[in-house]
Amino acid sequence: MASTPVINLRRGHAVRHNNDVCVVISHELKTPPRMASYVVMSIRSVATKKVANLRLTSNDSMESVLLERIPHEYSYKDSSGYHFLHNETYDDVAVHDDIIDTVRDYLIESNTYTLLFADGLVADIELPPSMEMIVAESPEGVKGDSANNAYKSATMETGLVVQVPLFINPGEKLIIKTEDGSYISRA
Repeated sequence: MASTPVINLRRGHAVRHNNDVCVVISHELKTPPRMASYVVMSIRSVATKKVANLRLTSNDSMESVLLERIPHEYSYKDSSGYHFLHNETYDDVAVHDDIIDTVRDYLIESNTYTLLFADGLVADIELPPSMEMIVAESPEGVKGDSANNAYKSATMETGLVVQVPLFINPGEKLIIKTEDGSYISRA
């Protein structure tokens, strides 16, 4: 595989570190004054699920690994993990908690998600940019509080808490931005 400068890596990229396929889970370029810039990143091993924190110079490179992106439908959760079904072959893939942690609040049964595979193992889950979700709980808006774009907390069907405008009520479908969990609009 090709060698990629660490400065070009982003969250979700796969690299080989110590002969192990790893997925970048966080990446930040630091440029202190009067010092050389460096990259601080965390990577998670696909095989062992262990997380390593690295500090590399901005000139370092890592071997990149090809990720296969395959859509799967989320089915259910049980003691062996979160189950996803391949849309064409109906193969069942169980994904464990450590990979699900960052996307748990966006998992809705029967929705399709992109699973990222590296060396035949699930490396990560890619969310769509936005999702439709139903409001499960939301307090009543206070009359006279509508000035200045006031917001209140609403709990979505998955347990995700989102700041929404005061006029949003339980049972409404909303479009939520998955990058930061923010309200976009009604569906």
